[in-house]
Amino acid sequence: MITTLTPNPSLDRTVTLPGPLQRGGVNRLASVTIEPGGKGVNVARVLAASGLAVTSVLPAPPGDPLLAAIAAAVVPGDATVRTHAVPVCGSVRVNTAVTEPDGTTTKLNEPGAGLSAAETEAVEAALIEAVASPAADAAPSWAVLSGSLPPGVSTDWYARLVHLLRQAAPGLRIAVDTSDAPLAALVAALPSAAPDLIKPNGEELGQLAGLSADRAMVLEEGALAGDLGPVVEAARVLVAAGIGAVMATLGEAGAVLVTDEAAWHATAPAIVVRSTVGAGDSSVAGYVLADTRGEDAPGRLATAMAYGSAAASLPGTRLPTPQDLPQAGAVVTRLG
Repeated sequence: MITTLTPNPSLDRTVTLPGPLQRGGVNRLASVTIEPGGKGVNVARVLAASGLAVTSVLPAPPGDPLLAAIAAAVVPGDATVRTHAVPVCGSVRVNTAVTEPDGTTTKLNEPGAGLSAAETEAVEAALIEAVASPAADAAPSWAVLSGSLPPGVSTDWYARLVHLLRQAAPGLRIAVDTSDAPLAALVAALPSAAPDLIKPNGEELGQLAGLSADRAMVLEEGALAGDLGPVVEAARVLVAAGIGAVMATLGEAGAVLVTDEAAWHATAPAIVVRSTVGAGDSSVAGYVLADTRGEDAPGRLATAMAYGSAAASLPGTRLPTPQDLPQAGAVVTRLG
């Protein structure tokens, strides 16, 4: 059993263009799709399609269109996704992604309606209940906390949740996938709020390791040129501070996984990129899925890359199933 939290869920509207985006001009759309969204929702759907039972915790008012979209997205044969919607007053936001034929994706994300103090406490309670009172046949092995925080919630909420989850379920493994101020606040609370996994991109990794903004931005560029040393060095700073594993996604340069044991690099499988929506969420799901199957660190990284690449090869907001995985897997190399 896996538990996911999506503090700021969304309805994801993806518009596909037949050609490049014309800024300031009229753009006629080739297609429009609407799917349930939010990073934790995406993780839950990928895991369910791969055979795992998932509890998806999120705030949403009764009757919100998101809940109907989640129900409609269930595919026969998927494992169970139990959606625990915590009643709140504000409507779920709508995010728009604009995808071009070469895979370029432009995201327009609304901030969300926000949560009151009482609503925030209710979401906390629902998350703790999900991991502390599991179904009789399976205790949760992972809690995945994903996405931005809605207005009204303190930027250190993820750090607080890690503390609460450790107390409620000591054997639970925790992944946090966020960015900007919430990610910085999590790292500032180390080691007491250390999760078992974070998934920054190259720029975020550099900033978290204390590099200047200019140096942080060139980590991914260096990785593309074959220089992975700075990425590994930056990730090791975070592992030394208490984080169990840092999986840095580096676009076309693949990904690097660093633990206290060693570091590994995975190449990106050869695909035609159609949309990057959900690729990062799918890579997190792949890592968690591999861990539940008992795979070692290189196996977890390879599976994460396979799922992330599969998501990028699919149109719009489609999320990958095992049938969508690329035939040629990622090549994983130990770095030291």
